Amino acid sequence: MEQARSRSSPPLVSRTTAVDEPAFAAAFDALPSPRTTWSAPDDALVLGGGEAATLTASGGDRFASIREAATELFAAGDVHAGTEAARPRVFGGFAFHEGACDGEPWKPFPEARFVLPRVQLTLADNGAWLTINAVGDDVDAGAVEDRLAREVDRFAALDASDDPSAPESGSSRPPRPGIRESRRTTSREAWRESVDAAVDTIRDGDLQKVVLAQALEADLAAEFPQAATLERLAEKYPDCHRYWFEPPGGDSAFFGATPERLVSLRGRTVETDALAGTTGRGETPTEDEWLARELLDDEKNVHEHELVAETVREQLEPFAASISAGERRVRRLATVQHLHTPITAELDRDRHVLDLVEALHPTPAVGGLPPDRALATIRETEPFDRGWYAAPVGWIDAAGNGAFAVAIRSAVASRRRATLFAGVGIVSDSDPDREWDEVQLKYRPILDELEDEAATGSAD
Repeated sequence: MEQARSRSSPPLVSRTTAVDEPAFAAAFDALPSPRTTWSAPDDALVLGGGEAATLTASGGDRFASIREAATELFAAGDVHAGTEAARPRVFGGFAFHEGACDGEPWKPFPEARFVLPRVQLTLADNGAWLTINAVGDDVDAGAVEDRLAREVDRFAALDASDDPSAPESGSSRPPRPGIRESRRTTSREAWRESVDAAVDTIRDGDLQKVVLAQALEADLAAEFPQAATLERLAEKYPDCHRYWFEPPGGDSAFFGATPERLVSLRGRTVETDALAGTTGRGETPTEDEWLARELLDDEKNVHEHELVAETVREQLEPFAASISAGERRVRRLATVQHLHTPITAELDRDRHVLDLVEALHPTPAVGGLPPDRALATIRETEPFDRGWYAAPVGWIDAAGNGAFAVAIRSAVASRRRATLFAGVGIVSDSDPDREWDEVQLKYRPILDELEDEAATGSAD
């Protein structure tokens, strides 16, 4: 186990000022590396570049180590934020399990890494805000303010043709790169064998559920268009958590648009989701509604969903003064529909968001039940490393508040290659071919942004 370490030490100096909103692509390209973006339906869009401070950890204590390091980082600060949305936050994520970053494409990614951006652009309901963060005993507030003034001038000088209100800005985006060749890490026959073996284990009583995933490696026909891909995902999945994390010293990034919130904490109010059970979208409104009703009535999907919802409630109980769950409903996305139960809680006392992240991860929606046996099955079965796939990604602030999503509908991309990940829940009546088809549906959000406009259907 590696203790969390920071490349800098407190105190923190942070300065923010209001700016005119630049175009996303221009701002993204103007940021220093490594870059981070974060957006959620109930949160501002944040773009970060550079590292004022970096927290890393590994091993079984990585959640506690990052919590302690973040608390130390924020312990002393000279912060002028201007707006709550622009207050300093560290952004990052965790590996799915210990050792999950040992293989490609995950080697540049630590098992836990959070960054306080050196330069941060926050696009909130009350405007755009530019922030400079600096950390260290020798940091001078005047120097930070001078740096902020220079960055304001630099962002103001971005090409006027990148004005976000310009009608031609969308049409000037780079096209999707196209896929020259793709490879599956799991053949269809190997998948059938794995699912059948998992079903046998479940029927024997050793498991209730396990989530098995696949990876799809794609060699791109052209250079991966980073900013354009993020813009398209934002337009297509506005109700999802969208994220982009670049590792230190690497030429790749982990990104995605996930519908699944792991947990958010503001004060003592907790919000989380049970999201499990999937079907496709219909070609007509009538077919779409029929599929939704079928999903709500499907015994296999409802059973899988209730396992997740019940477990999330149980995992929150040690922390909560009260818990309430909404009605099970259908949540519609661009390519799939999910069973969804929103869950809220009031905590019994002040707590850190990572206390809840550690308790909830992995939910049965991405791991299984019982957790230890499911994790062992995943590690024995999947012929690739999960890395940060299906793991918690999000942010933490000085008060210990934060928001984390489950990093599904995701991929690691470099200049000319992308590796996509998708998984499905296996229960006692799972059918291997039906589960295979569901995996292909779950690739679509990212695959659609890689295939050129002439491509149709999924890659096989």
